[in-house]
Amino acid sequence: MPSDAKRRPRTKPAEERRDELMNAAQRRFLQDGVGATTIERITSAAGVAKGTFYLYFSSKDDIRAALGERFARQHRAKIEAAVAERPPRDWRGKLAAWAAAGVDSYLDSIRLHDILFYSAPPTREGLVDNIVIDHLAGLLEAGAEAGAWSIDDPRFTAVFLFSGLHAVVDDAYAKGRRIDRNRLAKKLERLWFRAMGLPTR
Repeated sequence: MPSDAKRRPRTKPAEERRDELMNAAQRRFLQDGVGATTIERITSAAGVAKGTFYLYFSSKDDIRAALGERFARQHRAKIEAAVAERPPRDWRGKLAAWAAAGVDSYLDSIRLHDILFYSAPPTREGLVDNIVIDHLAGLLEAGAEAGAWSIDDPRFTAVFLFSGLHAVVDDAYAKGRRIDRNRLAKKLERLWFRAMGLPTR
């Protein structure tokens, strides 16, 4: 037996196996929808036995929730990267970058977003209690502390701005026309600046 075969692990690391199941579920959800996707289809797509699924997830709803959490982390990471490109004291630029990255990231994955978050009735908490809003609230609070803008309640303002971003993207997407992302982001940016008491250009 070749030495490399002897060294090859018999089973994959738990985190890798979990990711493979999530990736398989995501593919099936996008292709067939959540309702038509069974656990058997997920495990078949991942190339594992059905019993393996239950080592990591308790149900189809459980894996959908895990995909939702991963989606939110990836969405936030894209926004964080865009904001981080701005100079430390460029608060106006950071806010504009947040809005533009939020639009781009949402549009890039809107089908997956809708499958993960609208395939089951959303809760009120789920609509506003998420790490993406947390990041925006942190940015608004840091900007207020730096004197870039004056707001009474960073969290309240973050929920308002985030909800508005989702609404204008949904409205543009629902109309079925080609979306000019730059124009949409600029219009949103101007509204955000006004909400923060910043001059528009």
